[in-house]
Amino acid sequence: MDRTILRTVQLRKSFKGFAAVDGVDLCVERGSIHALIGPNGAGKTTCFNLLTKFLPPTSGTIVFDGVDVTHDTPVQVARRGVVRSFQISAVFPHLGVLQNVRVALQRRLPAYRFWRSGRTLASLDDRAMQLLADVDLDRFAATPAAELSYGRKRALEIATTLAMEPVLMLLDEPTQGMGTEDVDRTRRLIRKVAAGRTVLMVEHNMSVVASLADRITVLSRGAVLAEGTYAQVSRDPRVLEAYMGGTRASLAEAAA
Repeated sequence: MDRTILRTVQLRKSFKGFAAVDGVDLCVERGSIHALIGPNGAGKTTCFNLLTKFLPPTSGTIVFDGVDVTHDTPVQVARRGVVRSFQISAVFPHLGVLQNVRVALQRRLPAYRFWRSGRTLASLDDRAMQLLADVDLDRFAATPAAELSYGRKRALEIATTLAMEPVLMLLDEPTQGMGTEDVDRTRRLIRKVAAGRTVLMVEHNMSVVASLADRITVLSRGAVLAEGTYAQVSRDPRVLEAYMGGTRASLAEAAA
């Protein structure tokens, strides 16, 4: 089996002559946690949008699990197992926690089976409760999602992402806006759910990146600036220059 699950070759996206993503070659290994980092405006979110087909590339190639998906639709690439969790929590606030996960599970059913009786849909509850237990939310099953803390809403979003049975899970700023306690909980959760799958994450919190990422790709002005382990990229003078104007502080200090 090929160790590479996702590869991009000279991936580009231009907007009226401005190259938001400029010739990105990315290689993500199967079963790894791979972080995509960079200063604001580096092209990280645009890159995510290209990988999940929310934007068409101007040029270049995207290969997932050995298949060229460059011209796939968002639905097609999601059905292949590329599933994204968004930067802003996307849950149904007035539905219960269990109901949110059950809705996500329904999406895996053929379209003609989506609208079913409550009794039939209850057959999804065992799997939904298992997913909630995976993200430590099973005790909140009957709680309206709107009543969860921000960190637990993000955990619920990860549960709904897992319901789609991702092969490659893309996490967009999973700890953004969180306090220390929620960051630590989310860090542990990502490590837990990464078992048996591949994770590609955009993250600004360098302590989270340092503790989770097997490999890191640094973007700057739409292009790959550096790649390697955290120890390697955090000492790279080009990365320090991009983040901090060349000071010798650590990346973790830059993100604080």
